[in-house]
Amino acid sequence: MTTIADSLTDKYELVVGLEVHVQLSTESKIFSTDSAGFGGGANEHISPVSLGLPGTLPKLNKKVVEYAIKMGLATNCSINLNTHFDRKNYFYADLPKGFQTTQDSQPICHSGFIDVKADDHSTRRIRIHRIHMEDDAGKSMHDQDEFDSLIDLNRAGVPLIEIVSEPDIRSAHEAAAYLTEIRKLVRYLNICDGNMEEGSIRCDANISVRLRGASAYGNRCEVKNLNSIRNLQRAIDHEFLRQTELLEKGEYIEQNTLNFDAETGNTSPLRSKEMANDYRYFPEPDLQPLVLEQKYIDDLAAELPELPSKKIERYTTVFGLSEYDAILLSSEKEIAVYFDELSSKTQHFKAAANWVIGPLRSYLHDNHKHIEDFPVKPDVLADLICLIDKGKLNYSVAAHQVFPELIKNPGKSAEEMAISLQVLIDTADDELSLLIEEVLSNYPDKIKEYHNGKKGILGLFMGDLMKKTKGKINPQIASKLVIDKLESKA
Repeated sequence: MTTIADSLTDKYELVVGLEVHVQLSTESKIFSTDSAGFGGGANEHISPVSLGLPGTLPKLNKKVVEYAIKMGLATNCSINLNTHFDRKNYFYADLPKGFQTTQDSQPICHSGFIDVKADDHSTRRIRIHRIHMEDDAGKSMHDQDEFDSLIDLNRAGVPLIEIVSEPDIRSAHEAAAYLTEIRKLVRYLNICDGNMEEGSIRCDANISVRLRGASAYGNRCEVKNLNSIRNLQRAIDHEFLRQTELLEKGEYIEQNTLNFDAETGNTSPLRSKEMANDYRYFPEPDLQPLVLEQKYIDDLAAELPELPSKKIERYTTVFGLSEYDAILLSSEKEIAVYFDELSSKTQHFKAAANWVIGPLRSYLHDNHKHIEDFPVKPDVLADLICLIDKGKLNYSVAAHQVFPELIKNPGKSAEEMAISLQVLIDTADDELSLLIEEVLSNYPDKIKEYHNGKKGILGLFMGDLMKKTKGKINPQIASKLVIDKLESKA
């Protein structure tokens, strides 16, 4: 059954461009020595420089330049060797200088791209128009006092990079994948903690619609300050329906700046959309132009870690893992670091991947812990994998008995724990043969069913055998012996 939403999707095309603001993890602010740390008492991390008081002069934080270039290199951008800062003039109560120090005509990075997986699992290239450096504003709080809005200027002057995409995104899913990739990259580069709930990454979405096949863009609306990937998707989906329904009624789409209400899932106008000339940009007179050398760029490129795309390529080509497994393993930097160390200690790469994706991640999720808090070192887990491979330990026993005890006793080796739990496979062949006979003797009717073609009954025999041996058998060897016994009774 075709819904109204389906018919609109067939008729109209969604067009989205994202502006992602990344708060850089520097110790001090972009133009002053004030702390850039999150938290602190209200208006504690401020000074005459970050407040822009008369007679003060800004001084550029070199680390900000380094971090911006690293992000540019990680997103396939070209780096401008000659750039400068500009003043973007507008009035907000939480903008103490009355202008923002940013980059307009000469951003430090330009013309890059990020590849993401589209809805149909194909690869979509989202072009990056520019990455520029700027300072943040303060924070207005409207729910702290019954009568007045309060201002905390701790955030004023905190360094940002703004990553501006081209309008290449065609679905909420693609937007989420793009933002997820940016969040992943800044964490791999160690330039931002990526915590959207603390405002470390904030996203504005420019959303428009047009008839399918049309080349001209429709009027766009900018949804401001989306603070989660889920809310980004919700806002895009809502705006697509709102804008297409207006067009279906023959109405005009006003080019507005919108607010998104996370409780209702609706957008509402904040103000009419500003144009570039509204900001009266001009070169920042208190900062010299920034002139970089190519050697500096090359040195920073040499410092880049192995990024997620390269890890996925290595995991699939060198380790022979599926793309799905490789994406999961590389999705978080700390998980990937653990897996890389584990895979350096065992050649059983698929088994290592299964342990990390399965029991390890389940433990972290169920206990609300990070990989840094995981007590089982990679060499211990590698030894556990080795015991299973050598047939000394049943995987199910290892996962459900040995693994939990290793977490509780991080000082013990895998073999020591298996011995103390008395789960190492040590049943002799003749003893195992007698146990199989004992199990089969309990099911004469089932043996007849087996010989009549009901081969699935093998699971019943194996389950009983596993109970009798408390899992201290190699299931592959035991299964073969059970089949041999059954065939001999034909």
